Amino acid sequence: MTQSDITITVKLFAAYQEAYGVPELTLQCAVGTTASEVGDRLIAEHPTLAQWRDVTRFGINLDFAEPNTVLNEGDELVLIPPVSGGSGPTIEGP
Repeated sequence: MTQSDITITVKLFAAYQEAYGVPELTLQCAVGTTASEVGDRLIAEHPTLAQWRDVTRFGINLDFAEPNTVLNEGDELVLIPPVSGGSGPTIEGP
C-alpha cells in the first residue's frame, strides 16, 4: 500500500457474493477511485458479473450513492444488484 492508496470494505450481495464466495472484501484502491470503478474491478475479476453492470446500485456508509462518488479511506461500499425472492402466488386446489 502506498500513500496514494486507501483501504475500503466492499459488502457483496446476491450475484456478487455468489461469484466471490464471501460476504465482503477488503480492497486497496487509489485515492480518487469511484464506486463504479470498484464495480468495474470486480467485474474484470469475474466477467460473469458483467450482466449486472448497468443495474447495480451503490451504497457508501449506509447511504445510497451515485456511481461517480469518490471513495475515502475506511469507506464501506455496498454493491446492490437486482434481487428476486420471496414467495410467489400460491395455487390452491379445488
